[in-house]
Amino acid sequence: MVARVSKSQFKAKALELFREIEATGEPLIVTDHGQPKLEIRRIAQKPHNPLDRLKGSVLRYDDPFAPVGEGDWEVLK
Repeated sequence: MVARVSKSQFKAKALELFREIEATGEPLIVTDHGQPKLEIRRIAQKPHNPLDRLKGSVLRYDDPFAPVGEGDWEVLK
């Protein structure tokens, strides 16, 4: 079962509750006048692959072994 805490209790014990969420992985519902308003949970970490940022950035590359000169760079024009 998901734990629930009121806003006032959350404010008083926020750091303690954060540590508990980090340790257990269980989410926490913050309520306001008995009504659920927020859910606090640990972020699921995805493995980071630096090459993912480059996917789709090269549209076409005709001759990969041809030398590149200073005049070939758009940024220098």
